[in-house]
Amino acid sequence: MSSTNEQGLQNKTDTPSGEELSSELLAEFHEANRDNELFASTEDPEFEFDESGLQLASKEDLAREQAGEIAFRSGAITPEGLIEDDFEKELGTPSDAEDNDESEFRDVAQYRILEVAGDDTYGRKVIVASACRLPPSSQINHERLMEYLKYTLDQYVENDYVIVYFHYGLTSKNKPKLGWMLQMYRELDRKYKKNLKALYLVHPTNFIKLLLNIFKPFISAKFGRKIMYVDYLHKLKEHLHFDQLVVPSLVLEHDAKILSAQKPSYPYSSDESEAAVHNPKQQFGVKLQQILQNYKCVIPPVVETCVEFLRKNALDVEGIFRRSANASVLKDVQKRFNQGETVDFDEINDVHIPAVTMKTFLRDLQEPILTFDLYQPVVRLHTLEEDRQLIEVQRLFREELPKENYIILKYIIHFLTQVSQYSDSNKMNTVNLAIVFGPNLLWPKGQANLSTIGHLNSFAAYLIDNYTQLFVR
Repeated sequence: MSSTNEQGLQNKTDTPSGEELSSELLAEFHEANRDNELFASTEDPEFEFDESGLQLASKEDLAREQAGEIAFRSGAITPEGLIEDDFEKELGTPSDAEDNDESEFRDVAQYRILEVAGDDTYGRKVIVASACRLPPSSQINHERLMEYLKYTLDQYVENDYVIVYFHYGLTSKNKPKLGWMLQMYRELDRKYKKNLKALYLVHPTNFIKLLLNIFKPFISAKFGRKIMYVDYLHKLKEHLHFDQLVVPSLVLEHDAKILSAQKPSYPYSSDESEAAVHNPKQQFGVKLQQILQNYKCVIPPVVETCVEFLRKNALDVEGIFRRSANASVLKDVQKRFNQGETVDFDEINDVHIPAVTMKTFLRDLQEPILTFDLYQPVVRLHTLEEDRQLIEVQRLFREELPKENYIILKYIIHFLTQVSQYSDSNKMNTVNLAIVFGPNLLWPKGQANLSTIGHLNSFAAYLIDNYTQLFVR
């Protein structure tokens, strides 16, 4: 291990050397694989992590990685060409039992190993997995964990999505067996891999890189290209809404420790940040009131431009709002809007660009359209009787939602009712639209979890289904 990596990090003294571990693990893998035992059973031989999951690969393995033998990339986070798979005609719907993860899977859900963090900057759902939240292996049934993982993913895999995996905290006490991990890869078949657009491995160790190299015969090259190594948390900020990521405190502390030891360059300069603050034309990532004041408008230009184009050109497009779009084009469109330019989507000739642009704008606001103050009242809404829900939402809109927010929300929901009327052709019924817009209309100041995401989606569906009764002013 290099002296740089040793700073601020501690290895167990009884951990085997990288060379010993590499040889032993490879031997066990090939022996089990010859008899097809590795996939047939999870009772494979043990191999040791150190307590913090640190670098344990041999120099030869790392040399092969640097030579390009491993089909996983490091550095650049997002692959070029985000739309590489055909769109599934059958769109997914959320479970009617929103809290099944809190009842049927309560024994696993209590650890918060999996969380949902809204959409990324390309309009794809973000699922977060945290190794440090895995309890000791003696305290959890890993078969139940696999069922829970599949149950969670089933709600999102019919659409584009990404996974963020925080590797720090996987130790010899809580790690699943090697056979279980291979079994998981086998059971998460094409249904789960098809629309997975990126798997971010945060704080990867040499050991996990070695492990992935061993898995290489079972991992397709296409899937391998979706796996991205992320050395520091701040590298996620360009592609994810970092403030909404569910980052365990142990991971934050670990990141701060390696940042202090290695002092990497930060990707955003202070000059760029200052420019954004003082740009009067800025529409993404600012307060709604700032946009309305600077542009002297009722509806933000980016919202109006996107809605009017989509209303004329995309009401019958299958999967509208459920597809991601080209990253470079999205960035260019966002930049042009932020400079106060007029964007002509006819020239771009891709209806998914304005769809994702609209979602991104809503999600990038410093405060959601429905405001932080309404988060708890909305989450608690499901506890009221049905007839009381309508009265309470009307009161919230009348007394607590600012007038300008109300006007914009009404404009957006009215448009979504029009989209839902074409659901036979676009496959975007009320429920599907709610899955997309629920987390983009309202989110907490802190971190959301699976159960509250369900309530937000239900509320968005409620707004669309009851538009004429709720928006009366």
